[in-house]
Amino acid sequence: MTVQATEFDRASRPAGLLVRGLAALRALWLSPAATRLVSIALFAATIAWVLHVFRDYGISNDEPVQHTYGQLLWAWYESGFTDDRAFHYINLYLYGGLFDLIAAGLDGHVPLPTYELRHLLSATFGLVGIFGTWNLARLLAGEKTGIVAALILVFTGMYGGAMFTHTKDVPFAAAMVWSLYFITSVARGLPGLPAWRHVAGLGVAVGCAMGLRVGGVFAVLYLMLTVGGGMMLLGGWRRLPALVGRLAVAGLIAVAIMAVSWPWSVQAPGNIFTAMGAFSNFAFDLSTLINGVDTEIDQVPRYYMSEYLAIKLPEITLLGMVAALGFGVAGLMNKAWRRRLADHLPLVLALAVPVVFTLISRPPLYNGIRHFLFVIPVATVVGSIGLAALFRWSYGKAAGLGVGVAVVVLALFAFDAASFIRLHPYEYVGYNQLVGGLKGATGRFEGDYWSDSLRQAAIELRHGVEFEANRQDKPYTVAVCAEDPQVATYLGPKFRMVDDWDDADFFITATNIGCDNAMPGPVYRAITRDGVALSVVIDTRAHHREMMDQLRDEDSPDSEDTSAIDH
Repeated sequence: MTVQATEFDRASRPAGLLVRGLAALRALWLSPAATRLVSIALFAATIAWVLHVFRDYGISNDEPVQHTYGQLLWAWYESGFTDDRAFHYINLYLYGGLFDLIAAGLDGHVPLPTYELRHLLSATFGLVGIFGTWNLARLLAGEKTGIVAALILVFTGMYGGAMFTHTKDVPFAAAMVWSLYFITSVARGLPGLPAWRHVAGLGVAVGCAMGLRVGGVFAVLYLMLTVGGGMMLLGGWRRLPALVGRLAVAGLIAVAIMAVSWPWSVQAPGNIFTAMGAFSNFAFDLSTLINGVDTEIDQVPRYYMSEYLAIKLPEITLLGMVAALGFGVAGLMNKAWRRRLADHLPLVLALAVPVVFTLISRPPLYNGIRHFLFVIPVATVVGSIGLAALFRWSYGKAAGLGVGVAVVVLALFAFDAASFIRLHPYEYVGYNQLVGGLKGATGRFEGDYWSDSLRQAAIELRHGVEFEANRQDKPYTVAVCAEDPQVATYLGPKFRMVDDWDDADFFITATNIGCDNAMPGPVYRAITRDGVALSVVIDTRAHHREMMDQLRDEDSPDSEDTSAIDH
């Protein structure tokens, strides 16, 4: 049998195409330009997503008072430092006002309603934090790892969803991750001196963190421990005075930013320590859910923050953190372990110190992980480094094993992303499968603590009465177990807010705060995700009519005569 050469060509053509295709994929994978293009595409898509959805989010419980605080800070400046109402307003003077100053300053000058402006501004801070997370992971493990970190963080409910409404927590997290980036840059340069651009960046980042919360002192602690630990590992003590002098410049920049955005902090030498003490020991009449037990906030267990962190992080992040722990310990056996440890010391500190702090000091806590949301970008970077190391190790063992690991990681990411999308715009209420997701966590852990879902509940009520057969001419009365603006902003002129719940035609409440059984009546509308009601509208009109009938009976002449006879 004779086989023509052309038949060999036809037989080998598919194999040749496969080889060339794999070679092209490998070239793309190794191409810095292609990697940077993916980074740019990721950030462009994230910005487009923010612009598309920022109007979907409701007003959080604290936003009305926070915005007032920003307005009062502006009043202090505009009055020539004589109008000091900001420093006596509730307890908000204990917080930096950086975000609220910007929001109040832009309000009225940007063609957006106040709270939509705040949500877009908060999301912008969130984008800055995502970029900082990308940059930190890229600095430590390359740009591909940075892309992984940014992508995971975008689809992490307690960041990518929270960044529209957690207007104190997410901006603070963004400032902290940039502080960590510059501290890591200092560490990587040890025992030499940091570049001046890193000194300036560190001062700005720490100043912004302190201008938002006194918790910015964590960044100062990370810096001190990094410098001390780095010198112990690498030597170079003789350069310490010069290093301290250079870092002092960063300190001056930070203090200047803090003074402008949080003027109360510099009005007396001990004010910062007063704020630190207040947040370590504050207590008021509030409870929080932990493992199904309604617990006073000053009685929460030491593991409160640690447990919430474990059940709020996406599964893919947890997998990466476990991998990072294993590869990190193995890396200490490397000859260059001192250099590696010094470089990664800020990241280790930023993850470990807050956890250890809560375990030791047991501060009053509530709202789950909210007060330590700044740990989430750090955990994401750690997880991304672990995933990258796992892929490199498995692919080095066998190409098939590496591909298998990649498929598992992609499937896990797809699962987490689907959960995130399904919960929109209440992504922050999500939990991972360690507790069975949102459904499994309901009744055991915190839900919609910001009452974010009240916006949609109000909109559903407004639309609902428009289609009723017997619409009344006068405005419907509405009561809410929250702040009035969280509902009134979305109701329109056919509704009037009332303080007395018994006078209300409709009662609106989130289910997280225990008010959903406070008023009698059928559920008129419910806002649900994954089969869980986040907020409800109760139709109290029948109850309202009964109350009015009872009052009319009591006020009638017959009723008065009967009372007189009985007397």
